[in-house]
Amino acid sequence: MKIILATDGSEHSNAAVEEIAGRPFPLNTEVEIISVFESTFLTVSQPATMGGLAGYYEEADAVAKQLAEDTIRIASEIIKEKNPALSISTKVINDSPKQAILKEAEAFGADLIVVGSQGLGALSRFLLGSVSQSVALHAPCSVLIVRKREVEDEKGLE
Repeated sequence: MKIILATDGSEHSNAAVEEIAGRPFPLNTEVEIISVFESTFLTVSQPATMGGLAGYYEEADAVAKQLAEDTIRIASEIIKEKNPALSISTKVINDSPKQAILKEAEAFGADLIVVGSQGLGALSRFLLGSVSQSVALHAPCSVLIVRKREVEDEKGLE
């Protein structure tokens, strides 16, 4: 079995990591953990006047890439510790998350894509639509969308 686990470090993505770590999978299951960041150069439609903001964009991209690398490293450590039988690889991708997850699933030959139900960007989700929804609608394989489980005391219930 081949699984793509897409994570961005959000609570729901962390729940997806825990879900993979805690599930039994067939022998020789491969998990590719990916984290996708979108370059500011991809999202900014006009170049900075006289290059004034170029340094800012480069720094923002470096920070986003480092966050993505840290996210997949942590996810990989959690899964290896709790489910050492899984074969794990990691990849950081600079692209639109919706497109990158689908492209990587196709290239990897994934049988399953696992994503959190919500990511870090509430505003971008509102403006562009949910990544998990888009992946579920267009995936070449099955998709597992994981929600963070609410604990009773987090809800304020006794």
